[in-house]
Amino acid sequence: MPAAPAPRRDAAPSPGRRPSANPWKIDLRELGRRAGALQELDRTVPAPEGWKVELIGVPTGADVHLRLRLESVMEGVLVTGEIEAPLVGSCARCLEPIEDSITVDVQELFAYEGSTTEATSEEDEVRLVEGDFLDLEPLARDTIVLSLPLSPVCSEDCSGLCVDCGLRLDDLPEDHTHEITDPRWAGLAQRFGISATDPDASSPDTSGDDTTKEN
Repeated sequence: MPAAPAPRRDAAPSPGRRPSANPWKIDLRELGRRAGALQELDRTVPAPEGWKVELIGVPTGADVHLRLRLESVMEGVLVTGEIEAPLVGSCARCLEPIEDSITVDVQELFAYEGSTTEATSEEDEVRLVEGDFLDLEPLARDTIVLSLPLSPVCSEDCSGLCVDCGLRLDDLPEDHTHEITDPRWAGLAQRFGISATDPDASSPDTSGDDTTKEN
């Protein structure tokens, strides 16, 4: 009876062993479920879309650096470490572009399905291990977005914009001012070329006007 042909080296892995195409998903088969087992993770992955608030956020596709430690415990996998990502946005005071970075600390238990932690927690209170994989993207997204400033500034002493001309005050001279026109005198000022900033400004000289002469 002829021997069975040897499997090809380039054959596709069986569905149960197929690696995840999602870089945010971590294969836990190497870690195993023995309590106390450890795995260090140092990985750079692309940022998904939508990690932002109104004025600042992580650019889609930007490099997000994961420096994490995965520890197998009785109830699941404990993830601790830090996540670093670049930020782009606009200053809330002067609207100038901002480029920065953010580093957040994480500590989260991913519970095994059917564990006591999973059974005694509300659905939105616990993250779960998905079979042999652990998806880090929701944890990273929630932690970073909740840490983003709602009113980012280009510098702590940014003076903002001039309310009259809209230019950045830090780029203008210290004596920068604007003549404020009193609307009650605006028409008269335009006709006779006088200042309309003072409601008590002198009236134009009409002594030469025949209509003002006494009969």
